Amino acid sequence: QVQLVESGGGLVQPGGSLRLSCEAFGFTFSTSAMSWYRQAPGKGRHFVASISGNGGRTSYNADSVKGRFIISRDDAKNMVYLQMNFLLPEDTAVYYCRSDIYLSDWGQGTQVTVSS
Repeated sequence: QVQLVESGGGLVQPGGSLRLSCEAFGFTFSTSAMSWYRQAPGKGRHFVASISGNGGRTSYNADSVKGRFIISRDDAKNMVYLQMNFLLPEDTAVYYCRSDIYLSDWGQGTQVTVSS
């Protein structure tokens, strides 16, 4: 059974940083590309970043986060991370991770609020 547990969210001032974590259970993590998505209040869920199964390729939603966010993974720990720098109020959202194989399985998300 696929399970994803996100953590690391919180309240941060504009310009600050947060590191989100996602721990995965129930599938062969190392062979799965992983992605981060986010959902702002009253809006749909949108792609943020992804990383390939071997970590060799990353991609980002260029319009909104490229150059500020960094996705990484640790296959020994079944973890995927999202380092978020230079945060903006428009980054406020619930952040979710997802396997690019098990497309219908989502975690509970972690709330990120960027506000002064």
